[in-house]
Amino acid sequence: MAKQKPKKNEEKKNLGGAPTLWKPEYNDQAYKLALLGYTDKELADFWGVCEATINNWKHDHDGFLESLQKGKDLADAEIASSLYQRAKGYTCKETKAFCFEGCIITEDVDKNYPPDTAAAFIWLKNRQGKLWQDRQEIKHEIEAKTDFDKLCEMAEKEGLKVEDYCKREGINLDDYR
Repeated sequence: MAKQKPKKNEEKKNLGGAPTLWKPEYNDQAYKLALLGYTDKELADFWGVCEATINNWKHDHDGFLESLQKGKDLADAEIASSLYQRAKGYTCKETKAFCFEGCIITEDVDKNYPPDTAAAFIWLKNRQGKLWQDRQEIKHEIEAKTDFDKLCEMAEKEGLKVEDYCKREGINLDDYR
């Protein structure tokens, strides 16, 4: 009878070695830590395991990879939204406190944040990288001719060998080699 291969994400029985350190509550923790921007290395440090173990958990435990991805996606989306708002400028409500004739008065006012050119540049650089990169590569070809090359061309125009041209013009050919 053929041995059946376990399905992906199906809980595997420990076939030896050290018992797993993974716990079901790690799914929820992984989501929250991903929201905070933790990398796989930082997750490994948090749980006291190596990065390879984190990668094994992603493969071996239902929901772990999904929790990480969900947290990372939400965090990235919120940051992208904030960066976009900052880039184009926005207005929000702010409560101001004033003292008038000895009384504290609070008033909701509109606070305007103008567009931020640095945020706009970051946004454009990430969305349209080829147009908005930090540096542009300019290709230009330079035809570098040595003095000897020029000497050969002049001799050729005259229909002479280089040696004969140099002799006629009083040029020491050894100076050009």
